[in-house]
Amino acid sequence: MDGTEADEKLKAASASASASATAAKANASGPRPPGKAAARAMTVFSAADEERSRGVRRMKITATGLLLFVAVVYVLAEWASHQGAGAWAGYVAAAAEAGMVGALADWFAVTALFRHPLGLPIPHTAIIPTKKDQLGVSLGEFVGENFLSEDVVRQRLRAVGIGSRLGAWLAEPGNADRVTAELATALRGALTVLRDSDVQAVVGEAITRRADAQEIGPGMGKMLERIVADGGHRRAVDLVVSRAHDWLVLHADSVMDAVQGGAPGWTPRFVDKKVGERVYKELLRFCAEMRDMPSHPARGALDRFLTDFASDLQSDGDTRARVERLKGEVLGRGEVQDLIASAWTAVRSMIVAAAEDERSELRLRVRASLLSLGARMAEEPKVQEKVDSWVEGAAVHVVTTYQRQITSLITDTVAGWDAEHTTRKIEAHIGRDLQFIRINGTVVGSLAGLVIYTVSRGFGA
Repeated sequence: MDGTEADEKLKAASASASASATAAKANASGPRPPGKAAARAMTVFSAADEERSRGVRRMKITATGLLLFVAVVYVLAEWASHQGAGAWAGYVAAAAEAGMVGALADWFAVTALFRHPLGLPIPHTAIIPTKKDQLGVSLGEFVGENFLSEDVVRQRLRAVGIGSRLGAWLAEPGNADRVTAELATALRGALTVLRDSDVQAVVGEAITRRADAQEIGPGMGKMLERIVADGGHRRAVDLVVSRAHDWLVLHADSVMDAVQGGAPGWTPRFVDKKVGERVYKELLRFCAEMRDMPSHPARGALDRFLTDFASDLQSDGDTRARVERLKGEVLGRGEVQDLIASAWTAVRSMIVAAAEDERSELRLRVRASLLSLGARMAEEPKVQEKVDSWVEGAAVHVVTTYQRQITSLITDTVAGWDAEHTTRKIEAHIGRDLQFIRINGTVVGSLAGLVIYTVSRGFGA
């Protein structure tokens, strides 16, 4: 029997039997040996296994029948030789005798893989049930050395050309739509799983911690300084003065009543009225002049005040300290914390609504980005090379980091299998081919015996 061929078939069958268990149990934290119930479930006979077993039994009958046939031929040839049938009987007897030897030798070798021949505890027999655990270790080492090495992973991934293939796939509008829909579903699922209270607490704490850790005075000073230098505050002043003038025009009576109401009780009413009218007219004139005169002295005074304040925010210690205290007071107010917390609810509702709407700006932009990325990946070699490099790096990291866990998964899984069921299952998968080895041994043995007998007769032995 060809021992190398039998070993290869045995390894192939063992790898096939462990593939489903390996895929189901693999995880980043390392494998755990399956329980007895799980181990028996892995090796339970299916309908396909029963059909394979029937095929094995048919081939056993064929191989055994061939052995009996050559035995009968040997007996008849020996009988004919003793009856003086001629030289041909010797050739036939030699061929039949060698065929029996080959058939019996291969029967012993094939049977020794799965059980003790004739029930005798002959050493180095029943290899699979007694060497099952060692087989798992060898299989794990084989996979680790030949499939989970860095060079093999890089070569295989580089040959696939993931960057160009993925780019061509993403460049198809239908595929981009599908990926966009899946991303939207995943986003909605993630936002649904997250608890609002947890996210609000994290967001509030992050904002508060960041604000507490960073002084805002110098930054505000630089920003205000830049705004004043560019004249950006003047539009705000124009708006305030214009609105103040319009308000005074609409509420003249209210302003005069307020001035009269604040006058001392001993002054005559007509004097209070004159004072109120005078104050109102001066306020109206002041607002009108500020509105219409860009060079109004009050505007200049405001510019100087803002410039000095911007400088104090950056360099004056007392001003910066007051700003920090004000910041702490504002952040500590419950209304501000509630506002920060409610911001998450608003953002989440907006994102969920955009993810559910197929025509939303969010989904349209994601789809356009995917199409653009796919086109670039399909056409630009530099982008393809970068994507391939990322994929190779990630795969190599997983393989090199978790190689021991993956191989130990195979070892532990095989070790947890029931020896009897494992033997039956492996025999069902490769037993039919092994019976062909018995048949080949009978035929090859007969031919070898015939050749040896012929050569012997030729040299006069």
